Amino acid sequence: MSKPYTPNDAWSKKAASEGYRARSVYKLMELQERFKLLKPGMTVLDVAAAPGSWLQYTSEVIGPKGRVIGLDLTPIKPIAENVKTFEQDINALTEVNKLLVAENITHVDLVLSDIAPKTSGIKDVDQWRSIELNQSVVAIAERFLKPKGYCVLKVFRGADFDEFLRDLKKGWDDVHPAHVEASRDRSREVYIVMRKK
Repeated sequence: MSKPYTPNDAWSKKAASEGYRARSVYKLMELQERFKLLKPGMTVLDVAAAPGSWLQYTSEVIGPKGRVIGLDLTPIKPIAENVKTFEQDINALTEVNKLLVAENITHVDLVLSDIAPKTSGIKDVDQWRSIELNQSVVAIAERFLKPKGYCVLKVFRGADFDEFLRDLKKGWDDVHPAHVEASRDRSREVYIVMRKK
């Protein structure tokens, strides 16, 4: 039997005490420790960025000479001078393209995504929606990520996961599935860290 969802778990309390907007920040911190993704002065695109904890941490690491763009369907409260956010459906690739071009961004150094579908409770449906959303993230990364740049995806494990992973390995280098400690015990999420050819 799965554990019930508890919003005030230890990670959530830690996030609140340290001024972060969500417990998910510790997932990015762990990925950063393992893969050294963020560096000062980078331009970073954070997809599905609300409520903004990944933006907060990214802003701190890339520093004032860096820049991070956050996209989400939900408005995000202001974070820092080096962070700019937009209400944007990431499935609308043409609109994402226009938005980034308008911001004078032709390439980014890193694409981050903690995207997840609104869950229905039907595992197969939720897992397929997760794959579909990540296909949109990959399309954005293929268009805007610089060669040798890294992309981070969050995917739900399930029937379609292995095929999705195989497809990524055909088009990307250094494709690494990674589990993080801050994921909930009952979660089927896995992060994929990969590098553009």
